[in-house]
Amino acid sequence: MTALLVLLAEGIAQMGAALGAGFATIGAGLGIGNIGKSAMEAIARQPEATGDIRSNMIIAAALVEGVAFFAIVVCLLLVIG
Repeated sequence: MTALLVLLAEGIAQMGAALGAGFATIGAGLGIGNIGKSAMEAIARQPEATGDIRSNMIIAAALVEGVAFFAIVVCLLLVIG
């Protein structure tokens, strides 16, 4: 009976880590999409500032991607550890 509870708890932990990784990926996709949308709107309003807007967009997207990657790594480490 105890072994069954341990296996059940381990399965629930793995499912939680998979859901956490999925939510992190979905959140990063939505965040980067919003960054791109806002950048395109800003470029449409001020075409002369395209270079500055594009570089700021790439930096912001990289920061969002880094946070999402960190969240996925943490979820995977919870499963392994």
